[in-house]
Amino acid sequence: MSELEQHPKSWQVAPLSVVASVNPSKGIIDADHESLAHFVPMASVVEEFGGINVSATRPLKEIIKGYTAFLEGDVLFAKITPCMENGKIAVVPALQHGLGFGSTEFHVLRSSVATLPKWIAHFLSQAAVRRNAQRSMTGSAGQLRVPSLWLAEQALPIPPLNEQRRIVAQIEELFSDLDAGVAALKRAKANLKRYRTAVLKAAVEGKLTEEWRAKHPAKEPASKLLERILKERRQKWEADQLAKFAAAEKEPPKNWREKYVEPTPPVTTGLPELPADWCWASVQQVGSVQLGRQRAPQHHSGDHMRPYLRVANVFEDRIDISDVMEMNFTPNEFETYRLGYGDILLNEGQSMELIGRPAIYRDEVPGACFTNTLVRFRVYDGVDTDYALRVFLAYLKNGRFQKIATITVNIAHLGAGRFSEIEFPLPPVAEQAAIIEEVDRHFSLIDAAEKAINLSMARAARLRQSILKQAFEGKLVPQDPKDEPASMLLERLQASRSAHEGNGKAATPKRTRGKIIQTSDERRTRTRRRSSSQKQQED
Repeated sequence: MSELEQHPKSWQVAPLSVVASVNPSKGIIDADHESLAHFVPMASVVEEFGGINVSATRPLKEIIKGYTAFLEGDVLFAKITPCMENGKIAVVPALQHGLGFGSTEFHVLRSSVATLPKWIAHFLSQAAVRRNAQRSMTGSAGQLRVPSLWLAEQALPIPPLNEQRRIVAQIEELFSDLDAGVAALKRAKANLKRYRTAVLKAAVEGKLTEEWRAKHPAKEPASKLLERILKERRQKWEADQLAKFAAAEKEPPKNWREKYVEPTPPVTTGLPELPADWCWASVQQVGSVQLGRQRAPQHHSGDHMRPYLRVANVFEDRIDISDVMEMNFTPNEFETYRLGYGDILLNEGQSMELIGRPAIYRDEVPGACFTNTLVRFRVYDGVDTDYALRVFLAYLKNGRFQKIATITVNIAHLGAGRFSEIEFPLPPVAEQAAIIEEVDRHFSLIDAAEKAINLSMARAARLRQSILKQAFEGKLVPQDPKDEPASMLLERLQASRSAHEGNGKAATPKRTRGKIIQTSDERRTRTRRRSSSQKQQED
């Protein structure tokens, strides 16, 4: 069956270039260089044919060269990856200043009397059409573009003009209902995100386990737990020092124990009040903090190559091992920077909103080390690793890490020293386990709700594409035998173009108007400057 036979009898199928101008030339621009024109960067076009913002303006002299020109009613189609795949398509609305310029990564399509601009835009917004465009892209990786020839050759179904109007109106009505549903789903998803943050906040303030705490009095308050942790911390330091002296076959010097540095307690001014059996500690009081080793050219080869993790491997509560690299670590360095099961890694250098993003290392890459783009936190006995992770997740969500971060060359830095000094809410041991269980229970419900929302959004996306498929197969609205067949539209269009060509003129789309004047023999842009006498006459 031919492509035309798949459509109603009153339809036609023609290459897009037959019914629209693909990337029409700027022609002659008759405007003062100091006047304003609309400017549309790629960011001003919403994905999935979601709209366009033309409010930005710039002096014509700044954009007349080096940018893509367009008019009201033109269709903008992003040609570069990934904007094309994401559906950056728009129909240009009314332009107050008449002229519009935008990114050079737009293809411009100017419809003729045979097609509505929205008909072309909806055609190009079909997922199947974009997949075809993606396969036809040319260029280098990251700079792939859809050729204009591909656009020109696309077989566009063309219904009668009145039917185009009915179909577009039906599409927009159905899409309006879909958009309302998707907007509600997005609001629900945003509420779940806020709920997740609220759960973490309640967890680290003791509010999440209020009922549990009433039924389970603490056997050891957190203040006693902290004393025990600090005592054991000092004992371990002393044992390590004695081992070093013994390895060096030296006697410990007099007053060597006085060199021990007590961890700095937190500044509690302004902190919320904790439950009675809790206490405030500092991060360095409840665990050891270590910044990773800096990478250098001499580390790229050697006899002790080891896998290492960096900021690109650490996501929120997840270690990504899809891109693990290696570098040389001497035996001593390996002992210092080797990761152990249960270590928490936090992003040290990252964008501000992601600074401090934490995850637990669970031997995903056995024998791995880490670089200075990460900070390692290793809990002392009495602190549950999973509880500490939830504290750091709460700090990631509530902006605590952002408050202590510094910025260097547009990169936020957590700082191992600053991180080690911030406050840490410490509950009794048993309540730490109860908090983990409660957070996981709430998160499980949130995850299930998010999954349901994502499924609904995926169904909406499929329904949107199904509507478009029906539209371009002629199945969305009934045909009206009174409509003028598309074949007559195309005949008139061809006759009009032939007449213009016979007069030595190019067929100019009827919609081309305003300050841009197109001619067939004016292929480059020039600006007509008006003389003072002309201006006076016009005034």
